[in-house]
Amino acid sequence: MRNIKLTIAYDGSNYSGWQRQLNAVTIQGEIEERIQLISNHPISLHGAGRTDAGVHARGMVANFQTTSSIACPALMKGLNSLLPGAIRIVDATEEGLDFHARFSAKAKTYSYSLFTGPVQSPLERLYAVHFPDLRCPQNILSCLVKIKGTHDFASFEASGSRDLSAPGIRGSIRTLHEATFVQTAPTAYRFQFTGDGFLRHMVRNMVGTLLEAGNGRRSIPEFERILLARNRSSAGPTAPAHGLVLEKITY
Repeated sequence: MRNIKLTIAYDGSNYSGWQRQLNAVTIQGEIEERIQLISNHPISLHGAGRTDAGVHARGMVANFQTTSSIACPALMKGLNSLLPGAIRIVDATEEGLDFHARFSAKAKTYSYSLFTGPVQSPLERLYAVHFPDLRCPQNILSCLVKIKGTHDFASFEASGSRDLSAPGIRGSIRTLHEATFVQTAPTAYRFQFTGDGFLRHMVRNMVGTLLEAGNGRRSIPEFERILLARNRSSAGPTAPAHGLVLEKITY
């Protein structure tokens, strides 16, 4: 038995997220189908996490076990010849049987892109959120200081995303090693977050609330109270999916 690690890039615009679904086209489902064609036996592809519909990735990682003897370079070439153009395997390596894309991960990095000009190019609309009302970028920077480090991020977790009564359930405490907001062009900005884990919709919910600070609707003390409240209803809206990119997984 061999354990194969794949690094995957994809444009999530036309997919119903990462996780396989019975009645929808997903990234995981597309890749599993092609691997099974090459390996000639059923496989289960384990991703490092789940991305929602419309979310993109430059460095998703997944692994599967196979009895096939196909070399990793040939596997990568074969998969890319069969996969749609929106999905690409950018690396394939053989790992020890104890490697698991999700459970072996030490950190994940996400970015979130904004276009702040008055008119957004149609060519950018699927990869950056149009936000022309950025009046107070310094407020965002001040708020990011508040969330960096170890906190209970329940205020930014999707409501009902976990069964809180389940035994052994992991809580909502996470550590953000990096939380930045930089201007990348005269009308473009990018958030970047690196953490030991992320709750469902956590990045998008943080960004939605941070943007309310960025347009002056929320003060910095109010943002801090939201974090401490540990209540999703106290925070801002969920930012659109298409500005979010899973950049890399660290092992």
